[in-house]
Amino acid sequence: MSTTEGTPAVDFPSRVGVWWTSDSWTIGAASEVARDIERMGYGSLFYGEAYGKETLTQAGAFLNATDRLVVGTGIANIHARDPIAAESGARTLTALHPGRFVLGLGVSHGPLVERGRGGTYTKPLATMRDYLQRMDAVGEQVEPGVRPTRLIAALGPKMIQLSGTAADGAHPYLVLPQQTAVTRAALGPDKWVVSEQAVAITGVNGATEEDALRRAHAHLEVYSGLPNYRNSWLRQGFEDSDLVRGGSERLARALVGIGDATTAAASVQAHLDAGADHVLVQVLGDSPFDDPRPALEELAKAL
Repeated sequence: MSTTEGTPAVDFPSRVGVWWTSDSWTIGAASEVARDIERMGYGSLFYGEAYGKETLTQAGAFLNATDRLVVGTGIANIHARDPIAAESGARTLTALHPGRFVLGLGVSHGPLVERGRGGTYTKPLATMRDYLQRMDAVGEQVEPGVRPTRLIAALGPKMIQLSGTAADGAHPYLVLPQQTAVTRAALGPDKWVVSEQAVAITGVNGATEEDALRRAHAHLEVYSGLPNYRNSWLRQGFEDSDLVRGGSERLARALVGIGDATTAAASVQAHLDAGADHVLVQVLGDSPFDDPRPALEELAKAL
């Protein structure tokens, strides 16, 4: 069952998908959003796991609610479940929905693990390597012959390398297209690179450029306090002065596609041009719990 023995297929209906957190939505309402995302022509729905819903249960609901949409955990927190449960659950979803489920895994962040879950956060690379090895050790009696597609939320060079040797690729989040290119070069042509791109679209519900920039800074507020992202941005060429809470204007405009739908679509295309197989667009509103569909409808026209 080792992931080095060939990459399992994922049948993305299109090269652009959606990244959306539905923690404040009931699962019924969130499943309706998933159906609308599929109707608009997007190829996937990925979502995070930090404070709310259990990720594998949510994936099953979205897969059952749609016909062709690929559903991905972006990411499943490895501190939320043991590796046997993660592998067994992922195999079950893959067996039920071949080519439509992606298990994205990540080490999360120290404050979220220790204060939020009461766990221990230490040596992220070694922790992830051990977790993947224990997943590989799950016996064939659990859905024989079925192997889920695994991606790692990889920002640093060593984690990117691990995503190529012990998984099926990487899920870069909050990165420039240049970092997507770096990830592609490190992994070669035969591994998945599924990049996320946040956008703040003007013109939807009267949103102005000022509104869009404010939404970008609000989006970066939490991330700018987390060492994993701060170190990633420094590697990508930003400076300490860009790492103020909420990010500098230079950081916000570089990481978030700010402007009309055509501008937002161009920021997505930049990752495809840099070597991403699939790009996940995350539309920003005044709250992370806003309905994403009006902006996604506008963006779908530009795409």
